[in-house]
Amino acid sequence: MRLHPARQRLTDFASVVHTHHHLMVYMEKPHQVLSSAVLNGGLQWVNGVLNLRVPKHTDQYEPAELTLTRYGEAHGITGTLVGMMTAASMDSYRLARRSADGIEIVVLTTAGLANARCAGDRAEYRRMVSEPEEIGTINIILLTNACLTQAALVEAVMMVTEAKATALQSAAVLSPVSGKIATGTGTDSVALVNGFGPEVKFCGKHVLFGELLAEAVVEAVSGAISWERATYGGQL
Repeated sequence: MRLHPARQRLTDFASVVHTHHHLMVYMEKPHQVLSSAVLNGGLQWVNGVLNLRVPKHTDQYEPAELTLTRYGEAHGITGTLVGMMTAASMDSYRLARRSADGIEIVVLTTAGLANARCAGDRAEYRRMVSEPEEIGTINIILLTNACLTQAALVEAVMMVTEAKATALQSAAVLSPVSGKIATGTGTDSVALVNGFGPEVKFCGKHVLFGELLAEAVVEAVSGAISWERATYGGQL
């Protein structure tokens, strides 16, 4: 008899399954998601978000989109799936929550630091159209029951990115390329799941939504970095 991992309720519209191989967020109905994911990135209406662990190096060359689609179908996603990949351990998974005035913010992340970089470091791939390997990666999934405007969604991506950089700065993670404080890794991905609740037009540093979003991201990313360093010394 095959046992299925239990789903953990995240919000009133989403739950997550965490295994050694993946994080899968299931939505009860399609939600708008803005992401940089390799599968169905951009602005999409989706039924689930997948963060899949893959080998650091592999001889298999199946397109990432096909791998993610098949994996999602095998794990109960019947509609559109947003999919991202990482070589980081799923044991680095951390979750953080914030709420105020009936609005919830939930952040999920996994982290690997093998290819930590500072923005502006010299790139390894010297052509404008390149596809880097998924090595150590910081993947972030953010969910909110608020309904962010299109402009606010973009601002939220900015805030997530700055908060991630804050966590890396606090942990003194360095780029092996330049020796500068890392602002991320070379293959990070982010997915923001938009809700149907109160409309939010602004989520920058001057408003409470932006403050709580950043706090949650810093907490989750800092926890993932701490686990990764304690386990691997920052090498995965």
